[in-house]
Amino acid sequence: MTILTFTLLIFLGSLLAGFLGSLTGLGGGFVIIPMLTLLFGVDIRYAIGASLVAVIATSSGAAAAYVKEGITNIRLGMFLEIATTTGAVLGAYVAVYTPTNTIAIIFGCILIFSAYVSLQKKSEAIQQTDKSKLARTFKLNGTYPTPEGEIAYTVANVVGGFFTMIGAGLLSGLLGVGSGALKVLAMDNIMRIPFKVSTTTSNFMIGVTAAASAGIYLYRGYIDPGLCLPVTLGVLGGAWIGSRFLTNAKTSRLRNIFAFVIIAIALEMLYNGFTKKF
Repeated sequence: MTILTFTLLIFLGSLLAGFLGSLTGLGGGFVIIPMLTLLFGVDIRYAIGASLVAVIATSSGAAAAYVKEGITNIRLGMFLEIATTTGAVLGAYVAVYTPTNTIAIIFGCILIFSAYVSLQKKSEAIQQTDKSKLARTFKLNGTYPTPEGEIAYTVANVVGGFFTMIGAGLLSGLLGVGSGALKVLAMDNIMRIPFKVSTTTSNFMIGVTAAASAGIYLYRGYIDPGLCLPVTLGVLGGAWIGSRFLTNAKTSRLRNIFAFVIIAIALEMLYNGFTKKF
């Protein structure tokens, strides 16, 4: 395989990863790492380094479009970034002492649980009861546009969501991904905000979370510019396509896509974890 063919295939794979990452809030890293390691034989450390750069690119590409559309809750995202970056730095240090295959097994189990929760039937009614004192204090409640006009919603269980985000950041530092799955799960199921707002706010946050870990991988020499270039360009293109699709997409379909993606990734992580290939 020539370098040109290798680069083109990585670009196409990253294009798909960026689309899925933008659409579901996963950040693309969950697809990129298995793709690079299993399909192209890239060392896992360099794959994680490229994934972190791609996650930042996904967040930058999709977040701008979502903010322009008025879907992203910027105040909520900035508030929760305090938790995710704290967890990411902690996770990067813990990763030095924890076997990677053990982390892959644990994370695979978490993803399967996340898929199970996301597939449960729920009421599509938007929570509008303003009971959270913290949400009012920090002005976290918001609105988002729909074809019928803007819909107001409130944020619940701010403390529970905040501490869950610390766990999301911890996983980001351990595995080199944006941990968007856990972020979406926390905002959708714990903080009870609309699913579209969850995915777009997750995209807004994952870049900051990944940047906290990327510095450590850069210091260790695991970020290869030649590998990061096609990955980043592909992810940016996929994120742009996904952002155009999400605006008019149905929430029920997004939930199904979200569950399918994280189940596939969970099985992949469990397999690699038990066979000690991760």
